[in-house]
Amino acid sequence: MTTVVPAELSAGPARGSAVKDLTLPAWPVSGILLLYPLWWALGLGVLIFPLMAAPMLFLLVRRRAAGRPLRLPPGFAWWLIFLVAAVVSIAALGADPAGTVVERAAGRLPAVAYKLAMYVSITVLLLYAGNLTERELSRRRLVRLLAGMFVLTVLGGLLGMVAGNFEFTSPVEWLLPQGIRSKGFVRSLVHPYAAQIMDLVGGEAPRPAAPWGYTNTWGNNFCLLVSWLLVAAAATTSGRKRALAWLCLLVSIAPAVVSLNRGLWIGLGVVLLYVAARYVLAGKVWVLGAVALTAAAIALALTATPLGSTVQARLDNGKSNGVRAFLTEKALDGFAESPVIGYGGTRNTLGGRNSITVGESSECERCGNFTIGGNGQLWQLLYSHGAVGTVGYLGFFAYGLWRFRSDRSAIGVAGSAALVSSFSAMLWYNSLVTPLAFMVLAYALLWRNWIEGKQM
Repeated sequence: MTTVVPAELSAGPARGSAVKDLTLPAWPVSGILLLYPLWWALGLGVLIFPLMAAPMLFLLVRRRAAGRPLRLPPGFAWWLIFLVAAVVSIAALGADPAGTVVERAAGRLPAVAYKLAMYVSITVLLLYAGNLTERELSRRRLVRLLAGMFVLTVLGGLLGMVAGNFEFTSPVEWLLPQGIRSKGFVRSLVHPYAAQIMDLVGGEAPRPAAPWGYTNTWGNNFCLLVSWLLVAAAATTSGRKRALAWLCLLVSIAPAVVSLNRGLWIGLGVVLLYVAARYVLAGKVWVLGAVALTAAAIALALTATPLGSTVQARLDNGKSNGVRAFLTEKALDGFAESPVIGYGGTRNTLGGRNSITVGESSECERCGNFTIGGNGQLWQLLYSHGAVGTVGYLGFFAYGLWRFRSDRSAIGVAGSAALVSSFSAMLWYNSLVTPLAFMVLAYALLWRNWIEGKQM
């Protein structure tokens, strides 16, 4: 007896193998997050993003060429406007606005090329993370990875507290010629250190920075990641893991205070108020009691420990206020002179805020030649890429907040809270590289939650 197999069934193995070939592996995303301590120790740090973007882009293009559609995130047109504006603004790179250090466009090009490469790499990360399926990398797994990054941030903060002078020469740093690795910008990329030593409240003291390079970046990432720890803790069925998560949150108060990072403190307040408002509007009034208990616990910690005097000392010593006001004014002046496309990149001021004759030196690295646009992502966008680039950048994240506003799941609230905190942080923090990476991963989670159904 001869069995006749329909053509559709006989083609099954070939079709199955084709589907298998089109599967996106999770390792480019999970490898960045899970192994970030290794990348930091090797001296790769943020350089891992363009390195991983290459295989991610290849895998996306290969799948698209095989006929599998490439999903684009809602509002992606806004982000494309920003990228185009960033490229077009390079045309103004040779301009020397009033009050800035004169330099040839070629001298400014490496820094601009670096930023563009990072923006493109983060774009690839957004597309790749958003096109992963639940089978390839579940949202629950990605949330846990982001929660792990918060734990890493806390551990780095503790390292900065107890061993502020800890640093070492990374393998990548060893491979670079002395003339290149001695440059401040290159050193910040490849030289691992635990803290920035600064004098803010009378006497030099370490401010946690590991593994993010700068104290401000450490504080920005703290705000962007803290909500994911709570989502992961709420989703786990393990009482031990939940207790460890709450212990980590409690311990994190110490480095958050010792960092003397006012932007971090404001950002945490914004996150707390936003999350509370979302839940109250959803009818969960009990959240108000939880907020009151949290505030009482923080107040008790500040009162019963030396952390309270540290906070007060920082509030009484606003040494950076004058510089920030000076740079904001310079950024707005530059924006008024080139409002459409900006200047293609940042500029250094002639001297300091009190005199053009005061400049940076080996004895006083922070006395002058400040970077216009270095005091916040908003000011950098306005100055470097003008109104077009700024509208594109802000429009993308604002559209995401609006598009996913009805998502009341844990992922929906945590993801939108991260984006809200980024809007407050852009007044004093710059986003490249890791803060922007965590922002687009939050966006990707919101996007996938919208497509695949709200399960967390």
